Order: sequence, then C-alpha cells, then structure tokens
Amino acid sequence: MADTPTSGAKSDTERLHEMGYAQELKRGMGAFSNFAVSFTIISILSGCLTLFGYGMVIGGPASSAYGWPLVGILVTFVALAMAEVCSSYPTAGGLYYWSAKLATKNGPAWAWFTGWFNFLGQVGVTAGIDFGFAAFFCAFLNIAFDVQITKLILVGSYTGVLVVHAIMNTFGIRLVALLNDVSVWWHVAGVLVIFGILFFVPDQHTSFGTIFSFSKDASNPSTIPGFINGSGFTNGFFGSTIYIFLIGLLLAQYTLTGYDASAHMTEETHQADVSGPRGVYRSVVISVIFGYILLLGVWYAVQGATGYSAALSFQLETANVAAPAQIFLDATSKGLTIFMLLIVLGAQFFCGMASVTANSRMIYAFSRDGALPGSKHWHKINKRTRTPTNGIWLAVTLSWLLVAPAYWRGSAVAYFAVTSIAVIGLYIAYVMPTFLRLRAGDSFKPGPWNLGRWSRFVGTVAVVWVLFICVILMMPQFSPGGLGIKTMDALNYAPIAVAIVIGFAGIWWVVSAHKWFKGPKVMGTADELAEIERDLEAV
Repeated sequence: MADTPTSGAKSDTERLHEMGYAQELKRGMGAFSNFAVSFTIISILSGCLTLFGYGMVIGGPASSAYGWPLVGILVTFVALAMAEVCSSYPTAGGLYYWSAKLATKNGPAWAWFTGWFNFLGQVGVTAGIDFGFAAFFCAFLNIAFDVQITKLILVGSYTGVLVVHAIMNTFGIRLVALLNDVSVWWHVAGVLVIFGILFFVPDQHTSFGTIFSFSKDASNPSTIPGFINGSGFTNGFFGSTIYIFLIGLLLAQYTLTGYDASAHMTEETHQADVSGPRGVYRSVVISVIFGYILLLGVWYAVQGATGYSAALSFQLETANVAAPAQIFLDATSKGLTIFMLLIVLGAQFFCGMASVTANSRMIYAFSRDGALPGSKHWHKINKRTRTPTNGIWLAVTLSWLLVAPAYWRGSAVAYFAVTSIAVIGLYIAYVMPTFLRLRAGDSFKPGPWNLGRWSRFVGTVAVVWVLFICVILMMPQFSPGGLGIKTMDALNYAPIAVAIVIGFAGIWWVVSAHKWFKGPKVMGTADELAEIERDLEAV
C-alpha cells in the first residue's frame, strides 16, 4: 500500500472537473469525517446486535467466535481493492462510475448493472439499519416503561425514524458530518462500556471454552452448546455443521457493509483521492476489531440455557431482532439494561442517518446520469442546503417499502431476508469494478493511494470471496419448524429481490436503455461547469 503524489497538486474541484462534473455538493468534510460516515454505517452496535438473534439460532457462539474474524479478514481484502479504485476516481457515483471507466468494452452496460445492484444494496442496508433501530426502540419501551410491543408500534417507530433521518439529511452536510464525527467516539466508547458491564457485573457467564467450541451438546443441561442449529434443517447437507456455519456468516457479512459510503462522499471531502480510500478500508479494520470484542462480550453474558431461551422468546416479540436486550436484562439489572440500550439506540440512530446520506448520494449521482426512472427529479440539488433533497426522500420511501409490508403481513424472517438483500446487492456492486480493474491490468492508472504489487492478489481474493458469499446468502436459511416458522414465512426472499432487480434492469437495458445510457455524463465544458458553481454559490 502506498501514497504516491499523482494528483495531489490538483485541487479537488479540478479533479472533479476532469471527470466531467461540477462542484454542486458542498465540500465540507475532512478525512476523519469521511471515515466516520463509513464507520457509522458499518455500526458494530447496529449490525452485530440486530442480527445477534440470528446468530443465536444459526451457528450459535462458535459461529460468532470463528465466523467474525474469518469474514473480517476477507472483507478487508474487498475494502482494500475498492480503496485503490476510489483513489483513481473520487466521485459520488462511486462504484458504477468506476465500472464505466475500467471496462475495456461495454462500459455503459457494466456501469448500468453495477449501479442497479448498488442501488438495491443501499436501499436494503438503510431498511435493515432503521428497522433494527425500531425493534430495539420497542425493546427499550417494553423494558423501561412496560409498553406492549405490537406491529403498529414497531412499524410506526420504523416510519418515524426514517422520517427523522430524512429531515436531518435535508439540513445539510455540516450537520451530518458533525454527528458522524461524534458517532465514531460514541461507538468506540459504547462498545468498551457495554463489554465492561457484561464482563464484570454478571454473577454467571457462558465460558469462553463453550463460545469457542463446536460441541452440539451442552455438558450440563443448564448451559448452552457451542454450536447451535435452530434452522429447522436436521438431515443432509442443509442440516450439516458446515452449511449452518456458512449461512451463519450473514451476521458478520451484513455488519461489515456500507463502507462504500466514503466513496460516495468524496465530492464533499477535502483531498478526496486520499481521504476517500483511507475511509473505505480503515472503517472496516477498526470495525472488525471492536465488533469482535462486542460479540464475545454479549455471548459471555448469556445466562445459560434459561437465559438463552428467554432471549430467544424476546427476540420473537421484536421481529427477530432485539434478543440482546433480554440478555442485558438477565445478566445485569433493569437500570444498567436501560443505560446500555440507550448507548445502542444512539449508535443505531447515527448509523441510520449516515446510511440515508450515502444512499441519497448514490441516487443523486446515478440520476445525474439519467439511470433511474424520474431521474430529473432525483438529482435536483436544494440550492440553500446543497443537498439532493428529492433523492433523500426517495431513499427513505423505498427502504420503508422493502420491510414494512413484509413484516406487517406476518413474515417472521423478513428482517433476515432484507439483510441478505443488502449484502448481496452491495457486494455484487463492490466486486464488479474490482473484477474490471483486474482485467484492465497495467492499463489501470493508479491514484495517489494504491496497493502497488499487491493489487492483483488482493483483488483476486476479493472477487472469489464475494462470489462465494453471494451464493451462500441466497440459500435457504430456515426450514418450516425452525423458530416455529410457517412454510411461506420460511422463504428467503433475497433471491427473489435480486432476480427482480436483474430482470427489471436487464429488460430495460435490452429494450431501451442501451440506446441512450452511455455511462457517466459530462455536465459541460470547463466554462459551463464554472457557471453551474457560480449559480449555486450565489444562493
């Protein structure tokens, strides 16, 4: 890895002009703020805890103990490969722009499909984050104020937090950047505080020997085994230890998503061709370390078989999401549980806010090049706040539609499917430009941050891993009977969502888009770009 001064002499605006874009968005972020956006969206206090209940029944403690570091190392390869490309093309279009420029032929088609998968993943991850917040908020209401959790309260909370995040993003980039900076320290301190409480306060713990064991039988009826299969599959390949372990990787793979946000925010970041790449990979590395501490701490606090059963029961009441809330309560006290939940809710709130930011910037950039239906509306900039207001509201509306109707009709595993959709959509989009960069070979012009001689090795590992994990996450997660799930509710509808996007984008491309979508558009000549910027600055 190296920082070489290839474009450092050029201003960020000049670099953006070279790529054909005017400086419409306000460039008000430093390197730390750019990193903070991705770190906040990864949000170990969101992903690790909202899918902890999934890990309880799919793999158990061993899945977290071994699956998290495995995924963490391989995702770091993906992030490093993306960071190198980000340095060459620091623009809000991010992944789809990279594909267009790296493809030696059929660049518009590569950009088209990369953009649509990125769009799907962004909507999915925003939905997963804010629905997770809503579930933990309902758990907080139940524990602190004895409020009964209902579908109406859960969906209402989900709707409310999406609206609040849309309004906050509308105010402008400085507010978002400030809150993201706060979020970094909130997450780091929050993880250490929660780990400390769960490590020292409980009188009883699940031993680390159990946590790092693949034993399927507890030696004592009052304890839990190290490996748990609650999927409902009992025979054949689907009931095997290796299969359950692999689909259990969803917990780690979903948590470690969203770090493309640093790329989407480069048009609002100073020294973007270095700050953006660093934000991409550093957010992953730090999240891997602190996320592992958090997961081990929560498993360590599980109060044997009785505590496990209570947490599983509470999880079902909160749409299969908030099992850790009951673990906190059983292991400590009501007061400490409320305190820890407030830490978690703060982190999840920051996470959702940052996700809406990145989601809307992707929509803004993709629409700027005419790739979304109604593009002329979604790439409009609010001249007062210099934010894509319409794109912000489109992002939260689509995220609401992805989760709320499925849960309202009673789909017990809707949340797990949405997290799979987020992972598959984002990681396909992550790996397409990496694959094209490998094909480009020496014709690729590295930016000031690059991998040097390690580029091909890192990129190859990244591509192979993403192809593998996308196949795994489209496999069945539950059989009817797992968690008491009915036949239709056991369906993992992630492959359906992916097929719909491929079908819609593919048919549109064949029928119409191939005629007019030529990839990223040049907004005008140097004089025209300057005029656009003067018009915005005059407001």
